[in-house]
Amino acid sequence: MAFRSKEMVKKIMKKIGGDKNLDPGVKESLKKCLPDSKVVMSRAHRGIYAGRHIQFGNQVSEKGGNKTRRNWKPNVQEKRLFSYILDRHIRVKVTTHALRCIDKAGGIDEYLLKTPYRKMDTEMGILWKSKMEKMYEELGNMEVVFFPQEEEDKLANEFKEMRTEQRVARRDTRRNAYGWSPKPEEIEDESEDVETSHHEELVAHS
Repeated sequence: MAFRSKEMVKKIMKKIGGDKNLDPGVKESLKKCLPDSKVVMSRAHRGIYAGRHIQFGNQVSEKGGNKTRRNWKPNVQEKRLFSYILDRHIRVKVTTHALRCIDKAGGIDEYLLKTPYRKMDTEMGILWKSKMEKMYEELGNMEVVFFPQEEEDKLANEFKEMRTEQRVARRDTRRNAYGWSPKPEEIEDESEDVETSHHEELVAHS
């Protein structure tokens, strides 16, 4: 088991009061669920890195004579990923490799649900994974009720009327705030009506 998994087990044992408060076999099953990978960077705890961490090696000169010790850091980006189960965007730091894995899985929800706990090498990934599993479990226990066609048509008409009222209210608010002047077509129609009525009055008097 990796060093980080051992530290996580120590923290859990400390919170629950030691091994004496656990049933036989629970500790072994807990170790199987914990990530089994070595995390080098501390900032990896706050993102989804998909197994990409600092790599160490030697930089060899072109002639091959000199070697310089160096490291390669992963390409980390801060992205806003949309979660359908949460119905909002999640702002998280991810590596480009993790982004490719998320696109291949079909989204952040599918990636977190398909990745087992032992391969999830960050606390943030484990946190979001547990939240989504709990929400999907709650959705699975909910009862689905379908409305009759008449009630669906009634709800659709009520929604349409509400949208129309909102549109009219916004239009009146804009007119009161910024003033309103009739369109040129309306002005011409009004002038034609006035001329017609004036001509009818002259004919009647004559």
